[in-house]
Amino acid sequence: MNKVILVGRLTRDPEIRAAGTTTVAKFSLAVDRRFKREGEPDADFFNCTAFGKQAEFVERYLRRGIKMVVVGRIQNDNYTNREGQKVYSVQIIVDELEFAESKNAQSGMDYAQPASGFQQNNDFNTQAMGRPQPSQAVADDFMSIPDSVDELPFGTN
Repeated sequence: MNKVILVGRLTRDPEIRAAGTTTVAKFSLAVDRRFKREGEPDADFFNCTAFGKQAEFVERYLRRGIKMVVVGRIQNDNYTNREGQKVYSVQIIVDELEFAESKNAQSGMDYAQPASGFQQNNDFNTQAMGRPQPSQAVADDFMSIPDSVDELPFGTN
């Protein structure tokens, strides 16, 4: 079985590109180490790649600093460079994505530059993304979603 679950923050805005008829999103996730030892790094950095609908989600909603839960699989990206040396690397192929904190927890962070695909919506303004505004806020960082919303930006399993 090849399955990995990571919780961490994006280290930079995602890179989005088209590969034929599908969208590809690449981003790096910084994951804090559970046990920290003197002289060792406090976090590990994982390169993640999402395809299709997941990549479109990444393009629309993710940017540097956002804390995410990533579920996927590990894939080797080994190749021989121009000098004939074998280069070993690993990437995470994303199967599932979830936000790991509320919008209000994220709002305290500095997002000076919007990510590609964002339209002046540094606080995830749903109206700027073509989504209807929630009818009213409810306590505990949840908001009421109108019945007319056909698609939510996260899974409802």
